[in-house]
Amino acid sequence: MKVDGFRDLIAWQKAVELVVECYKITTHFPTTERYGLTSQLQRAAVSVPANIAEGKGRGFNGYYVNHLAIANGSLCELETHVEIAKQLGYLQTNQSEQLQQKIGEVGRLITALRKSVEAAIR
Repeated sequence: MKVDGFRDLIAWQKAVELVVECYKITTHFPTTERYGLTSQLQRAAVSVPANIAEGKGRGFNGYYVNHLAIANGSLCELETHVEIAKQLGYLQTNQSEQLQQKIGEVGRLITALRKSVEAAIR
């Protein structure tokens, strides 16, 4: 399959789905967390597809690899926020597990994409 732009990337598509899921779940967080954990979790989630898109859009594989690393870092940050939300009782175990599963899937896709881009540099 030919990839014309970032919208064609499965990693980006799955990352956007993860963002939507995070936004839906955080609507149930306490309002006292609006500027705290809710905001941090949403920002980390949004950063993942945004960095995939930005890296692809720069047109240079070196920048692309760097932005994929940033996306992966944001994904780790998101995973941390989800764990904290679970421990605070804002997420039920099944919600946390579902998010963690999606985070893992996006992480594997980003890793595979990064390896592919790195191979093209060589």
